[in-house]
Formats: sequence, structure tokens, C-alpha cells
Amino acid sequence: MERANQQYRILVIEDDAAINRVLQLELEHEGYLVETARDGLSGLERALKEPDLVILDLMLPKMDGLEVCKRVRAKSRVPIIMLTAKDRVPDRVTGLDIGADDYLTKPFSTEELLARVRARLRERSPASNVIEYRDLTMDRDRHEVNRAGKAIALTAKEYALLEYLLLHRNKVHSRDELFNGVWGSDFLGDSNLIDVYIRYLRGKIDDGFDDKLITTVRGVGYTIKD
Repeated sequence: MERANQQYRILVIEDDAAINRVLQLELEHEGYLVETARDGLSGLERALKEPDLVILDLMLPKMDGLEVCKRVRAKSRVPIIMLTAKDRVPDRVTGLDIGADDYLTKPFSTEELLARVRARLRERSPASNVIEYRDLTMDRDRHEVNRAGKAIALTAKEYALLEYLLLHRNKVHSRDELFNGVWGSDFLGDSNLIDVYIRYLRGKIDDGFDDKLITTVRGVGYTIKD
């Protein structure tokens, strides 16, 4: 069963505090990483940071779920499961027409929601070897990297270093951690080599772009943050 080892990131956008908390606890119990939002504006901001799936309430303050869905779908193919107390057919049709992948009417069973989450993630799995982060795409099957639609040629170690940072986002890695994770503990070398390769990598994926992907944490190491 695909559980914690996959570490899928799920965003719950639900203004009802009780439902929001229950969904968070149930999803975390299944091994998912869960982030929550209580209004449409903050939910939209988080949804554009490419979680693996979004659970989206229709009736939200600041921006309703339909508008959130429309704006997310204009920039991302992240699966969206829409929740609503409305059960009229036109409401369901509208949600699906603007890009929602699935629709559940409140009240719903937790088991059904979890089943639909698993189904949507399975549908996404053929592309699971493609890592999308902001405007950068890494196709792990083809060993290709693109940023803003431009192909970026990386050496094998540059690619491996970028892949490691992308797969372990939001964690600050020391030079020793990156060295062991990319070169391996059996490799006889100096962990300062990481600084050299970070510089090479930045020259290819960050130079010329206002949005810098690799962050230096002084005295600690390097990270890619959501």
C-alpha cells in the first residue's frame, strides 16, 4: 500500500475548522503530509506551490472554490477533489467543467474520501517520475531537465544533486548529508566538493532567473524550499 514512504503532499482548503481538522488527522493517519488553509486566497497561494493533490471546499471566504479551481487549473494539473454541501447537478457540472477531477457532497464518509484520494494519486502515478517545481520540470525517465520551457543540460552529478534536493524539499542539508546522499559514503573525497557543484548547478538553473531555486542557509547547508 502506498503510504508514508511515498510522502504525498495533500492540501486541504476548507473553512469549517472541525472538518478541516478531521480531514488533516485522517490523512496524516494514512501517512500523507498535510497542509491546510481556511480561505480561498491563502488556499490558492498554497495550491500553486504544487502539492500532489488538493481537497477543495466550494464555499470559502475571500475567494470561492470555483474561482480557486479555475485559477489553479490555469497553471497546474494537480488533482482537485471538490467538496460541497450543494448537491444540485449544475453545481457538480460547473466544478467538473472548470477542472475539478472529482466531486464529493457533504456529508461524506471518510472511507469514500480516502478511496478517491488514492484513486486520483494512482492516476497521477504514470507521471510520478516527473518532478514539477515552480517552472522547473525534471523527467526522471528521460533524464531531462527544463526550466521555463528551456532544456537545461546537466552532468550526471549535477542532475543527481538537483534530484536529491527536489526530492527532499524544505529540509536544510549539510554538505556531508548531500555528499553522502549523492556521492555515497564509500566515495573518497571532500564534502567541500558540494560547494563547487552547487555553484555549477546554480549557474545552469538559477542564473538569468529572478526566482532562485537553491537557497543557502549560512553555517548549515543548502535547500530548495516550497
